[in-house]
Amino acid sequence: MPENGGRGLRAWLDENIELLAAAPCCGYHAGQAAATEPTALAALALLHRGRVDAALPALAWLADRQNTDGALGVTAELAVPCWPTGLAVLAWTEFDSARPGADGNSPFRACVRRATHWILSVAGETLDPGDVFAHDCTLIGWPWVRGTHSWIEPTAIQLLALKSVGLKQHPRAQEAAHLLVDRQLPDGGCNYGNTQVFGQVLRPHLQATGLALLALAGVVPIEGRTRKSILYLRRSISAATPPLSLGWALLGLAAHGRAPGPAEMDTMVQAACRREMHSDKSPHKLALLTLAGLEGRRLGETPR
Repeated sequence: MPENGGRGLRAWLDENIELLAAAPCCGYHAGQAAATEPTALAALALLHRGRVDAALPALAWLADRQNTDGALGVTAELAVPCWPTGLAVLAWTEFDSARPGADGNSPFRACVRRATHWILSVAGETLDPGDVFAHDCTLIGWPWVRGTHSWIEPTAIQLLALKSVGLKQHPRAQEAAHLLVDRQLPDGGCNYGNTQVFGQVLRPHLQATGLALLALAGVVPIEGRTRKSILYLRRSISAATPPLSLGWALLGLAAHGRAPGPAEMDTMVQAACRREMHSDKSPHKLALLTLAGLEGRRLGETPR
């Protein structure tokens, strides 16, 4: 959405940005201890708005919490599981894109290199589907927890990270894209990891579908199940959609050039932000909604 989309847009967007700038190292809920996912999203939102200086504490916090193997745990206290690692890579690579005249000498270059090495070293476990599952259990993506099967959201997050560092043609990225296409439901949309269990087709979820579509943008053509998933998102979102579902859905649609028009998007995101500001004021949700509202560039693009 263009940043000059109107006085109403600037008002709620600026309110979100100022809240995030005041405490960029943030948790899932207001006043909660900082965690990797919301801090990375806050940094991304600030960087997309051009607030590079305000994002630096969050980027440094992520760097300070990086494990020796390159991964990042979910919080400062929990070194594992490490599924948020890809989100930190997105934030660090966005830093170079956001700096005018960046020469590639980023203070976070080593962090990105170590995290990318970790991402490529981790793989989900394969399964014998037997008569239980309908998806291709031999495809390898990323798990929530090392040593378990690949799931939609962690696979999408790590694929986004690989795209951001220019590795979308890497064999792991290509197989991850194949997995994300295979895990889409016959009528469109994604469950969290399965398509059918014991012959029962599962229900799609907005958040998982939006993340999958965002990761697939620029990697696979819009056809077949992917086209159906786009249609599922378009008909399922509204001003009443919960923040996380709405944010990822809009980002996934925007990545494929299928986002609602500016006025419709403004109505949806502004309504979700107002509800959140009158309840929990979750920096996690507000950061994601801010990214969806800005919608200026796609997450996971290779920096210029």
